[in-house]
Amino acid sequence: MFLTLCALFVLSACLHCCDAQLRLASYYGDHMVLQKSPARAVLWGYGPEGAHVTVSLSGPTQQRTSPVTVTEGIWRVTLDPVEPGGPYMVNVSSETSTVNMTDVLFGDVWLCGGQSNMRFHMSTIFNASSELALTPKYPHVRPFQAATKVSETELLDLIQVQTRWAVPTAGGLSQFSAVCWLFGRYLYDVLKYPIGLVESCWSGTVVEAWSSSRALQECDLERVNSNAVNPHGPRKNSILWNAMIHPLLNMTIYGAIWYQGESNTGYHPNQYNCSFPAMIDDWRMAFHQGSGGQTDPDFPFGFVQLSTCAKHTSSESYSNLRWHQTEDTGFAPNSKMRKTFMAVALDLPDETSPRGPIHPRDKQDVAYRLMLGARAVAYNQTDVLFLGPFPKEIQPLQNSIEIVYDQEVSVTQSEDIYEICCSTTRAACSLHSSWVPAPILSWALASVRISTASCQGSAVAGLRYAWQNWPCDFKACPVYSINKVLPAPPFIFYYPQGNN
Repeated sequence: MFLTLCALFVLSACLHCCDAQLRLASYYGDHMVLQKSPARAVLWGYGPEGAHVTVSLSGPTQQRTSPVTVTEGIWRVTLDPVEPGGPYMVNVSSETSTVNMTDVLFGDVWLCGGQSNMRFHMSTIFNASSELALTPKYPHVRPFQAATKVSETELLDLIQVQTRWAVPTAGGLSQFSAVCWLFGRYLYDVLKYPIGLVESCWSGTVVEAWSSSRALQECDLERVNSNAVNPHGPRKNSILWNAMIHPLLNMTIYGAIWYQGESNTGYHPNQYNCSFPAMIDDWRMAFHQGSGGQTDPDFPFGFVQLSTCAKHTSSESYSNLRWHQTEDTGFAPNSKMRKTFMAVALDLPDETSPRGPIHPRDKQDVAYRLMLGARAVAYNQTDVLFLGPFPKEIQPLQNSIEIVYDQEVSVTQSEDIYEICCSTTRAACSLHSSWVPAPILSWALASVRISTASCQGSAVAGLRYAWQNWPCDFKACPVYSINKVLPAPPFIFYYPQGNN
């Protein structure tokens, strides 16, 4: 059962019962962004037992909370809703001491999680110098970075802060997550109000490490654990949830974005269609409860579908993981992953990346596609196209198949991006050799027709698109949205029985 916030305070009180100093929790400070209305921002910290703490807000609007009593070394207040903007001064006072936060803004707070492609620094992306030079134009997009730490138990507060809240500078952003910063920057261009970015990620980590024991139980993974030494990052169950996510639960947030999965291509890959959605659901429940109901119980969650890794390989590990990221539907949101959005990245390979092809440098397109998803799903902008073409109907024809898409398409010729499985049974399609290329024959406004001649008259049991680790060159996949911005996601389809 999920522990109540009060219970967590009691469990952690031993860490702070001797701390007589009035102070805020680790992730509050000057220049921060607090969640705007209609939600209410939560503030909490430590103080001498029995002291009475009052929080005052001064700036474009004023407010003062009723005194709260420090209990088990902890105080906590929930502000009234505040419209976006600032700056504000936040004054936290007790009978004997005062703590201030200056230049505080109210806007939307987004959590950025995952592994190395989320941690990939601004200094390493394409056109890094020119991108960083734009930083002074975005003083209201504020970054914060949690330090990489582990814990065997759930912690109330961060062990360490890597980068405190700040007005961004080119130098200060150079080691910050590129996807996180660019996503926030692009959002600000649309929303025109403050954006807070909380980076909490670690290279080489698996989804199990970021998941609570509750979430792992949903997928029968709680008892399946890894104590193996990983040169890139920890893999042990819940060890990062405990140290780098659980401490943030009391913060009111608007949403989260996620870039992870590479490490799970070889670690419980077939469970990712359960473990990833279970983690999302569990984070939502935990943040909602931890913030006293202020974080939405269905807060928007965006993720990046895996890009590429090894170009010359027959392995389907990345293809399968991409599919499992969508809970085996091929798109998001879907009926099992509500209020999610996905950025497709398989058309952004980078064979000469200095950090290896597993780390493509084009994070601008990744962040932009995430931003489109956020506009549509998180901000309900119904006129925003955010996902590339996906089949709505597959029609077997004489010696061909017609794929009817859910939107108009831009198509270029390909001999091998589509594949068909030549068999009368789906079981045979588990063999890589059963799949053969199906060249594009023609296309129309919203459809593509492919040849089934490769099956030489035998039945077709399945059809798939872009089902390779490295399906196409840079921005050169055959099927895009009509504006050529959004690549078609990969898909796999099986006929109930083989079709001729």
